[in-house]
Amino acid sequence: MAKILDRLLLFIYSLSIAIISAYAILRWSGLVPGLQEYLNSTQLQVVSITVSAVLLLLSVRFFYISIRRERVHIPSIDQRTEYGDIQISVETIENLSLKAAARVRGARDLKARIRVTEAGLEIMIRAVVEGDFSIPTMTTDIQKQVHDYLQETTGIPVSSVAVYIANVAQSTAIKSRVE
Repeated sequence: MAKILDRLLLFIYSLSIAIISAYAILRWSGLVPGLQEYLNSTQLQVVSITVSAVLLLLSVRFFYISIRRERVHIPSIDQRTEYGDIQISVETIENLSLKAAARVRGARDLKARIRVTEAGLEIMIRAVVEGDFSIPTMTTDIQKQVHDYLQETTGIPVSSVAVYIANVAQSTAIKSRVE
């Protein structure tokens, strides 16, 4: 809510400064008559003080926002046990997923994305497969390995593990020839 209010205030502030700047340029170039012709001196003074005070307050607010330190909220999964609360970062879940997927032979260049839903964790694993492995067998092994390892290690339910095979790489092992 505060960010929306700050954006609205910034919009009003920017618009006000733009209007005042445009008026000042036109006034100094002689294209627009002065405000004295439309308002008497007390009205002009009240309007000037009010506009200046509002712009000063907005300036102070934006200065404060620019120098304050934001509390960085690292996304985590919260669990409550009989002994207390547990927080596991999404980055930890990601690393555990990669560790489990790396155990499957033939999978290389692994990347993981984690989504937390009401049903549990949704995990997306991206992998490059070595050319001499069966893709359906390997993807099933990755899904099972990641699912079982995460549920066993963290106790957090895993609703799905999706595997995306990005490419097939040829194995670089060169067989030596014995003569």
